[in-house]
Amino acid sequence: MGDKNIVARDVFEHLLVSLQRFSTISREGMEQLIPYLEIRQFEKKKKLVNLGEMEDYMNVVVKGLARKYVPSSIRGEVTLQLATEGHFIQSEISFHHRVPSDVIIQTLEPTVLVSIRHDRMNEALDKIPEAEELGRVIIMQMFIKKDARYFDQLNTSTRDRFLQYMNNHPHMLQRVPQKILASYLNIKPETFSRLKHLLLQKK
Repeated sequence: MGDKNIVARDVFEHLLVSLQRFSTISREGMEQLIPYLEIRQFEKKKKLVNLGEMEDYMNVVVKGLARKYVPSSIRGEVTLQLATEGHFIQSEISFHHRVPSDVIIQTLEPTVLVSIRHDRMNEALDKIPEAEELGRVIIMQMFIKKDARYFDQLNTSTRDRFLQYMNNHPHMLQRVPQKILASYLNIKPETFSRLKHLLLQKK
């Protein structure tokens, strides 16, 4: 039992650091929030949400890696998000509007999430003053990141987009299958392979 408490404390400590990237939430506010949270662990390639299912959880990745994608008859699987440690991931429209999900969430590594159910989130927002501000800031930041990524893909060349991502996230070549990375960057697989080869040659 003691070991479990130590693990949980470590997980929530990581979560506090992640949340403080978005907000000035205090340790006291975090302590108030903990009873509403769940620690969930999943094996690699586990689907957390499938098409047509209801998304009940807002999640922060504490350890591991998850992706959000949609199947496409033209492009195969289109990856919309890659979430590593400290990042939020969920089917947003399903979670907030209580409708069936139009995306799939899947782990790419053994993954530990800190999650809050939709109903428990609403309770926390009512009872914890810092939770409302935190929730508002998180949602705002998620929309900003989506728009920034969309405009970045419109305004940068394929080569620049590849190099920019690899310079900022060099570890992702080892963690994410090449086909998924190419999909996420909106680059054809053969073009991705060529750019990767050129990058490795330079190194």
